[in-house]
Amino acid sequence: MNIVAETAIPAGIGAEEWRVRCDLAALYRLVAHFRMTDFIYTHISARLPGPEHQFLINQYGVLFHEMRASDLVKIDLEGRIIGQDEQMSRRVNAAGFTIHSAIHAARPDLSCVVHTHTAAGIAVSAQKHGLLPISQHAMMFHGHLAYHDYEGIALELDERARLVADLGQHQAMILRNHGLLVAGRSIAEAFLLIYYLERACQAQIQALAGGAELIIPSEAVAAHTAAQFHGPARAGAEGLAWNAALRLIENDRPDYRS
Repeated sequence: MNIVAETAIPAGIGAEEWRVRCDLAALYRLVAHFRMTDFIYTHISARLPGPEHQFLINQYGVLFHEMRASDLVKIDLEGRIIGQDEQMSRRVNAAGFTIHSAIHAARPDLSCVVHTHTAAGIAVSAQKHGLLPISQHAMMFHGHLAYHDYEGIALELDERARLVADLGQHQAMILRNHGLLVAGRSIAEAFLLIYYLERACQAQIQALAGGAELIIPSEAVAAHTAAQFHGPARAGAEGLAWNAALRLIENDRPDYRS
């Protein structure tokens, strides 16, 4: 679901691109609202419609809670910035380009990619057993979660092939010793995926910290729960959650739709 812009669309930007910009800026604000940021680091991107294979990503140095539609930078799969003269001097995170360009190039079915460095996400990424099916949130990802081993800061472009190979046909991945990554077919779906994955990691860290013996549901129960999450009964849930979430940032200033 798209947001109707409250401000005039800047010259040189089409209506469809502006809708994507507004939705993506809203997602940045929501990631900040739910405390999933890492100062100016980490990144979220969204594919733009059309045959040009371009996507939007954050201007490096802008905090997530202040992100506006006009702050987002349009780049292509080669890392070239596309836009008017004042945009050409903007900088994007090099590691962000490596990670996001890899997925946008290989997975045309996915339009939005979110990467975070939260304390809980990093902690689970460093645990050998990975994400445990000990919560309803975690069981959403049972059989639907990939892992990618840490290779250093993602500056080497040849890592893209390994990222894509490890992701496979999944939409969520734990980057070992690093953080979390999800990719949605829409911006709304990406929001719900990162929200659930982050909550699952938070629950796991707190449960392990409690020191008591954990209850691990059976494989059958975990698989059944995952099937329920991905079944037709929950179709459209991301739209409901997205519209509710937008009300949390409706009065933030400056307006994310500017």
